Amino acid sequence: MPQGEKLRKVILQDPRHIPPFNERARDLRILNSPLWLYQRDVLAPYIESETEIPHEFEGFQLQTLEGPCLVYRDNLFFDEFYIAAFIKEAKALGKACRAAFSPADPAFREHALPLSTSYTPAGGVYLADLWYYPAGYATETEPLIIDLQATEVGYYHVPTYMATEQGDLVYQVPLRACMAIDSWVHIHMIDVVFGLFARGARFEYQVNNNLGFKLRLLGTALYEGRQLLTSSAAVKIGKNCSIDPSAVITGPTSIGDNCFIGAGAVIDNCIIGDNVNVSQGCQMQLSVLGDGAFFPFRAALFMTTIMDNAMVAQNTCLQMCVVGRNTFIGAGSTFTDYNLIPLPIRALDGDGNLQSTHKPVLGGCVGHNCRLGAGLVISPARTIESDVILVASEERWQINRNVSFEESDHHNLRGAELHKQFYPRHGTTESETW
Repeated sequence: MPQGEKLRKVILQDPRHIPPFNERARDLRILNSPLWLYQRDVLAPYIESETEIPHEFEGFQLQTLEGPCLVYRDNLFFDEFYIAAFIKEAKALGKACRAAFSPADPAFREHALPLSTSYTPAGGVYLADLWYYPAGYATETEPLIIDLQATEVGYYHVPTYMATEQGDLVYQVPLRACMAIDSWVHIHMIDVVFGLFARGARFEYQVNNNLGFKLRLLGTALYEGRQLLTSSAAVKIGKNCSIDPSAVITGPTSIGDNCFIGAGAVIDNCIIGDNVNVSQGCQMQLSVLGDGAFFPFRAALFMTTIMDNAMVAQNTCLQMCVVGRNTFIGAGSTFTDYNLIPLPIRALDGDGNLQSTHKPVLGGCVGHNCRLGAGLVISPARTIESDVILVASEERWQINRNVSFEESDHHNLRGAELHKQFYPRHGTTESETW
């Protein structure tokens, strides 16, 4: 079929909710955008119409498809570089095909496959829920493997006495990204490794291989009197922002509209949404700051995702974490990322089972609408379910296991009815969970 012919987009609903958020993957924020919106924007150049199929009618409605179609499940993340390669090769193949991954691909093996339940093993490859049909639904499809073009990037140097792995810890950073979201850890991997690290790798590739890009970067820096990575060619700033002259911002970084960056703040390779307040002395590195987020003085984020309208109070440090929307984390709290005893770090997979993350370091995850008091210490990979309130006490100041809504401190506090539960577990109501 002609290369420029548009496709019909068919979205298959995944009804599962991702713990501890108790929300479908499609509604969670990825790179500061709801996943469904990110998918729509990436596919916009290729699509002329769309259909969404509820999970219970999937088998019947798929068989009625006609004409060229792109079908995917709504918990699947893909970036513009992967989808461009997939559609191009699928059209060139000219037959029904399904996205597949080789276990030899290091980015897939190390970061996408652990904790996942969405891939189907078949003939030595793993099939993803992304199909191309050139002439309507077909029962037989051919696996189509797209190379993720992974490059090895170091991110930590661990002294030999602290880990069995010596020297630098590395990520396999893909220049093309595709991953099913079955666990909160996948959100972390997408935002940090498949998102920010990949953006940095593409930026570096442009500098090293595109003379025109390099000259524009150098010319902009000379004109503005700035270092290369602090110039407007590397740092994109939205409208109506107030940035203190003493703040240090290095690219590639993007800052949305109506943001405030205070004195002495340090920001390196971050995505910052609209209406974000970063107060004086904050440290932000390789992190995603959602719309409306607020960070009082000396808050610190490292490789962490903060969703919209969340607040991280002063002197609080989060490393390799994911925090849901409308959540407050109190002052002086710390999310650790390294097991003191060298046991495997485990997290919840897509079926709710604890499995190894295959990661030597990993922070924790807090759901939506949580309130965490000051002075808490959260152990690696622990989760706090949506709508939970935690108050540091002699009995519970260190969180060393997952915390459910039933264990929230607000149940035992006066005025508990003032804290509403907005995110009950899938298939339950507020009265059933407590």
